[in-house]
Amino acid sequence: MITRRGFLLSFVGVSSALLEKAEAELRRLKITRIRFYHSPISRPMFNQSFHVVTVETDQGLVGIGEGGSRDTVTQCAAMLIGESPNRIEHLWQLMYRGYFYPPGREKLHALGALDLALWDLRGKALGVPVYELLGGLTRDYIECYSTAFPWKGSLKETARACIEAGFRAYRTSVADPSQGKPFVANRMVEETYRRCKEIFEAVRPDGDWAIDYHTRLDLPDAVRLSTLIEPLEPLFAEDLVRSENPAVYRQLRQMVKVPIAVGEQFGDRWEINELIEGHLIDYSRVSIPNCGGITEMRKLAAICETHYVGLIPHFTGPIGTAALVHVLGCFPGPALMEILGDGRQQFPHLVQGYEFRNGKLWPNDRPGLGVEVDTSRLTLIAEVTERSRPIPIFQRPDGSLTNW
Repeated sequence: MITRRGFLLSFVGVSSALLEKAEAELRRLKITRIRFYHSPISRPMFNQSFHVVTVETDQGLVGIGEGGSRDTVTQCAAMLIGESPNRIEHLWQLMYRGYFYPPGREKLHALGALDLALWDLRGKALGVPVYELLGGLTRDYIECYSTAFPWKGSLKETARACIEAGFRAYRTSVADPSQGKPFVANRMVEETYRRCKEIFEAVRPDGDWAIDYHTRLDLPDAVRLSTLIEPLEPLFAEDLVRSENPAVYRQLRQMVKVPIAVGEQFGDRWEINELIEGHLIDYSRVSIPNCGGITEMRKLAAICETHYVGLIPHFTGPIGTAALVHVLGCFPGPALMEILGDGRQQFPHLVQGYEFRNGKLWPNDRPGLGVEVDTSRLTLIAEVTERSRPIPIFQRPDGSLTNW
């Protein structure tokens, strides 16, 4: 293994032999076992899980990832046994295309968990943080906004306390109906607008505010609310209408002027690229591991940069959040991260996690993703050691994959 100092010396040309040696050692590694652990903090939705994945090699090096369900992870994992963890892009293509049918959002979540573990493993092998492998940092920290900031007695006091805690923005949502009452959209629009005015008065001039429509509104109500709040200058409005038909934003974009953020319910770049390329949204909300991990997220980031769209990923698990710090830290465009509450969550299975303080996420110089897991606090529910290739794998003459 090579130290961080040795890698950096190699990177600037002082000792390229050290880097070549480390790369050669990486190429010799083979994936021998993948484990899937149930996490006590995981959400009950298996396509947004916080379960933990570990990828182990024949030299004892272990990478850590997060996400997926037992069935989706084990199916992807069986494709990796015996492979070199050094070929991350190749392995991503293998998992994505190796069953012929492109994976849906649930399987992408599992693929993303394994991809995180591969990047973590590579960073550890080279003794550097993942952001060094992505080109280095472009920013000192990641600005955050808070969802569900702790209540301070009134809406104004809560929103103001959020900004005073160092967050860039306070986030609200379309109003909920009273318990047991039906959702009457026009009444909820009126109540939401009233609350937004309170929040606007509370956060200015030092901070911003944002709103999530939660896809609750039909098109006319989404347009009406957007028109009402436009003078209040929201930082962004999220998921204005249902996400099944992204093409609706071709119509919606012409009808509203508030900045639009979309993508929380999306997976890989093919679900959102037309919205980005058509300038129909201002921010992508696609997150990790939902999109397929770091490998896919960096491609999505490149598309966003090309079309002047920012990144505002949906909140995720603690290991996914650590991974987002690396990706957003290297992205040159506008970037903001969603954090639940005041950011002071405790994760009993993490020995090392992400760095959060003063309402911001900060990069650190620990190797890989910078996370460390105590697996004794988790429940092992699956272990994969056997390779499986259910269909033939075809390669072009140069060795690259093509579909069966």
